[in-house]
Amino acid sequence: MRRTEQTLVEQMQINDVEIQHRMSLLGLTSNSLSSLLNYKPIIESAIENVVNEFYKKQTEVDEISLLIGDADTLTRLRDAQRQYIIDLFCGRYEHEYVNNRLRIGMVHKRIGVEPKLYLSAVCTLKELIFNVLRTTISDQEELNHTLNIIDKLIYFDTTLVFDTYIDSLVGEIENAKRRTEVYAKGLEEKVAQRTQELEKLAKLDPLTNLYNRRVMQELLQRDLARARRHKSPLTVVYFDLDDFKSVNDTQGHLKGDEVLKYIGQYLLENIREIDIPCRYGGDEFCIILPDCELDSAFSICEKLIAAFEQQYPELHLSFGLIAAPLDSTVDAEELINRADKKMYQAKEHKGSYIMR
Repeated sequence: MRRTEQTLVEQMQINDVEIQHRMSLLGLTSNSLSSLLNYKPIIESAIENVVNEFYKKQTEVDEISLLIGDADTLTRLRDAQRQYIIDLFCGRYEHEYVNNRLRIGMVHKRIGVEPKLYLSAVCTLKELIFNVLRTTISDQEELNHTLNIIDKLIYFDTTLVFDTYIDSLVGEIENAKRRTEVYAKGLEEKVAQRTQELEKLAKLDPLTNLYNRRVMQELLQRDLARARRHKSPLTVVYFDLDDFKSVNDTQGHLKGDEVLKYIGQYLLENIREIDIPCRYGGDEFCIILPDCELDSAFSICEKLIAAFEQQYPELHLSFGLIAAPLDSTVDAEELINRADKKMYQAKEHKGSYIMR
């Protein structure tokens, strides 16, 4: 159930047993409390003077005057104070009484009344009520007994008021904790996301979005070991653009970047998910093809040539293909070197060419 659907007594879990226990701790009995009802008419007749004097003293304190703020607020406070004083002599101190006292604490906390100011106001009010009773109760023993009961009852009220202060502070701490946890979780997710992005950027060539040279060598070493372990084929394709320098020199670097981006985009869209396309550097590219024989790799290169030359008929590609030997200890770097040599052999032919 939401807090807004509960009374303050329910929120604070104060039941009849708890009310009686608090009263017994202060020495308040049903008989002594019921005797206060006898003095209710006296208090009601003097209520205006008590309230006027109370707020006269309160508004002399700058901190309190600033909290009150305006005449309308003061009027509402005066009405509430009248009811508070009369309720002290109501003769019934059960759930409704307790709930009203808790509400007083809640309101004071919300408007920013510090405990020291509240306690000061309680002392002032108690003395004003005592003065009224002192002028009307002639029997000294009866007077002392009545003042003692009121003193304890006001203490009882104060415990309830401070319970709401404490509950409100605890609520603020819990809310702040929840907000902090939400913020920390969001920050943690943001950091994790940013870390992933940075890790991805560290692995990728920024122009083509293909893996960079460092990552390619790591992945090739991994796939080479896997191919040997499972006795499965693995082919490395190494290629570049013929006379790419002339493209940059005659058409500008923007044109050269456009060509490189096209190759990167084609590879990302047209090779298998398990294949690994990389930009080795400059205009040189490499494709790691796990579970792929030379003939299948040759077909992949032919398709790339066809698409590329349709887009850039004046440009050509040279390919070197090498199948990883599964019965030797050739490492990733040596395998790339062999594919590189094949590529330079392909350059001896005119137009796009594949050497295997």
